[in-house]
Formats: sequence, structure tokens, C-alpha cells
Amino acid sequence: MTAIDDTETFAQDWAVWHEEHEKRRASPHGFLAITSIRWLTEEPETYDDVPGAWSSGPDGVVVSLAPGEAMVVDGVEITGRHSFGVIEEGGGTTAAFGDAVVEIANRGGSDIIRPRHPDSPVLTGYRGTEAYAPDVAWARPGRFIAFEMPITTTVGSVVDGLEHVYEAVGEIEFEVAGALHRLTAFPGAAPGSLHVLFTDETSGRTTYPANRTLSIDAPDADGTVVIDFNRATNLPCAYTDHATCPLPPPENRLSVAIEAGEKKPA
Repeated sequence: MTAIDDTETFAQDWAVWHEEHEKRRASPHGFLAITSIRWLTEEPETYDDVPGAWSSGPDGVVVSLAPGEAMVVDGVEITGRHSFGVIEEGGGTTAAFGDAVVEIANRGGSDIIRPRHPDSPVLTGYRGTEAYAPDVAWARPGRFIAFEMPITTTVGSVVDGLEHVYEAVGEIEFEVAGALHRLTAFPGAAPGSLHVLFTDETSGRTTYPANRTLSIDAPDADGTVVIDFNRATNLPCAYTDHATCPLPPPENRLSVAIEAGEKKPA
């Protein structure tokens, strides 16, 4: 295969990947569909974008549905009082009503709900996210150096006063223009894969200022990885005020311009 064929195939693969990513982002019940975020307390409260009176206490999240109100949880219709139980940090579930759903979750030790409506103005007005043209040069070789034991790492959030806790599993070393850089890595969604949060010298200029995120395939036996910055994406906080996205750890604020991946939303 010639070099240009490699480059063309790389660009085509990226285009397919980004199109699928955009479809997931703009799904009817995705983050763009969120209409509010509610921080629950022990006092039941009602809201205009979700049925029921919602509260949170020692026994977890509870909704009390008024006569005529109903929701569907795990395929079963519920009415009256329903307990979702205690939700672990970072966890969550959903309940459906009409053509909408509500996310019930715990973020930073607090229980929240986030209704998601397909007719949300943010979703219906979404026209896509611009990205840098894919460039094989930004698929950087790197080396994963695992920690002996995961290190509990607390990072900030786009929500003032909120913190997220992750288990850092190692560092990824890579070079740009002859300089060595390192990124602290957390476990990814797929077994053995890695996940990093970062900012760089484009942040706040051409890219979203608070963070970008990148998934990395599982390292080879010798720790070799490919850090494909072309697939760096925005987190939900780039699009909605109803997100609790984490900020990168300080060491992941890179002193180089990563001119690859998604740019700031319009």
C-alpha cells in the first residue's frame, strides 16, 4: 500500500468514526436533549419537565407520582411512590415518560436528575461540531507505564465545588516535536483500554477551554500504545450547562498545541 493510500484510508476511517460519534451525541435522549439538572434534597420537589415529586435521603432517590402520572422503569410501568435505591457515585439509571426519559444519577456524592427531551432546543438546533482535518501525524506512538497499584485521583469539575474521584492506572509517555510529554490515564470503557482528560495550548482558542477527552486502545504487552489525537472529543459540558464534566488533573495540561480532534462548538 502506498503512503497516500494509507493517508486516504486513515482519513476515511476517521470520517466514519466521527459521523458515528456525532450520531450518538445527537441521539434523541443524549446529552443535547437534557433540559435541566436538579440537585435533590430530602424535601420532595416537583419540576415542570418531569413527572413526580423527587427527593433523596438515606435510602436513596424516591419519586412520588401523582394520580394520573406514570413512568416506565426497566420495562415496567410504575405509579405512586417508587424508590430507586442508593445510587453509587458515577452510577445512574433512567426512567421513561412519553417520548422523554429522566436520568437518575449520583455525581460528586449528590443525587441528581436530568430530564432528556427530544425537542430540547439544544438538540434541535445542533448543527454538528467542526474538527481539525484528520492527520496521521497526530496518531502519536506512546508508551504506557502502569502504576504498581491504582492511585486514587481527585479532579475538579465544571460545576464549582464539585469533585470527581478516579483510579489512575498509569502514565502515557509520548513525544511531540522532540519534547517528551506525559498523560495520567484512567481505565477506559473497554477491557484494558485507557481514558485521558487533557487540555493543551489550543484550549480556549480553537478548542473547548475546560477539557477534551480521548480513548486509547489497550496497550501491547510491552506497553506500546497509539494516542490518536484526531479522535479527541468534547465532553457534554461544551454543549450544555446541565453537565458535571470532570476537569483534567494538573499534569494533563499539556504545554503543546494539539491541533487535532474536535474544536469548540459554534
